[in-house]
Amino acid sequence: MASDKKIVSVWDPLVRIGHWTLVIAFFTAYFTEDDLMEVHTWAGYTVAAVVLIRIVWGLVGTKHARFSDFIYAPAKVFAYLKNLLALKPQHYIGHNPAGGAMVIALLLSLTATTFTGMKLYAVEENEGPFAITAQQAQTQMDKASIISAAKAEEDEEDNDANEKAEGAKNGHVVDKQAEEYWEELHETFVNLTLFLVFLHIGGVIFSSIVDKEKLVKSMITGKKEVDDSFQ
Repeated sequence: MASDKKIVSVWDPLVRIGHWTLVIAFFTAYFTEDDLMEVHTWAGYTVAAVVLIRIVWGLVGTKHARFSDFIYAPAKVFAYLKNLLALKPQHYIGHNPAGGAMVIALLLSLTATTFTGMKLYAVEENEGPFAITAQQAQTQMDKASIISAAKAEEDEEDNDANEKAEGAKNGHVVDKQAEEYWEELHETFVNLTLFLVFLHIGGVIFSSIVDKEKLVKSMITGKKEVDDSFQ
């Protein structure tokens, strides 16, 4: 029989602040993509920075923040989910196996989302960490001019003489094939991340009801009520 519950500190300030910062930054980026590009860009940088910090903290941080505390074998994750669905959940002080798997999935998806976003930003605007140098831009311009001139000689009426590289801006030529590639990839990971976020929310709600734990509150206060049944 479980003993009386006690209050323990679980989530340190960095984990909690990082969690809610990611929530705000991701949805800010999601809803500002078309009309407020500068806000979208900086929100994306914020997501990337928080993810990087969280990965480092997962290696050197406090006990329950470390990956070693909540990464479980797939069999353990499925066993936990089976027990949860049977309304016989196991209790964990830190992340449960399913929650730990979701943390890893979100970190990977967010990493891919921000990486592809920065690659797309470099292709379209030649800005960000993947932007090319002025010399590289000039070389790109020269190659585009040669291609365009050659195609123009073959067909003077072809308005799309250069389908691969066109649209010079501040000495930068937009590579249309690269733009399409990174845009589609970025949107794919954005949608994957959004799916994972809603799956995470649903899991938190269901787990909170079945486990009778105040998971959202604990991510705000950093504390949990536990007893001897918690691992």
